[in-house]
Amino acid sequence: MLRILDKVLSVSLATLMVAMVVSVAWQVLSRYLFVVPAAWTEELARFLLIWIGMLGAAFAYRSGSHLGLDLLPAKLQGNNKIRLSRLTHLICMTFSAAVLVIGGGSLVAMTWELKQYSAAMGLPIAFVYSIIPASGLFICLFAMLGVLNIKEESDS
Repeated sequence: MLRILDKVLSVSLATLMVAMVVSVAWQVLSRYLFVVPAAWTEELARFLLIWIGMLGAAFAYRSGSHLGLDLLPAKLQGNNKIRLSRLTHLICMTFSAAVLVIGGGSLVAMTWELKQYSAAMGLPIAFVYSIIPASGLFICLFAMLGVLNIKEESDS
């Protein structure tokens, strides 16, 4: 199950990156070849960057490649190292739940309630911001797996 989730995240991120490259390339081509830039491409690239950043943070957390300090964990061994790892995952889960899930969910609800739409594409801003609580849920799930010390099926 975790392997499938990892695959879905990585394929989603790759697809979003390709879409952003195509959007920016079309923006440049339309500006210099047709002299009339497509207004929607810049907005789409911005929205895709938000999604890539948030999903990328969850993916990086899952793969253990997110920015972190390993000064103390490198010095610890045995149970102390495990306790510190669990504490770190609990702190990350608490932060993600409070800021990304609850705060991001409030932001999505507020923009949905206010009926805010993007200028060029007419997309609901709530849709753009919905990635914030979604990535927070991913990080909470991955942090819980870290607390429980559950690794990928292939590692077991």
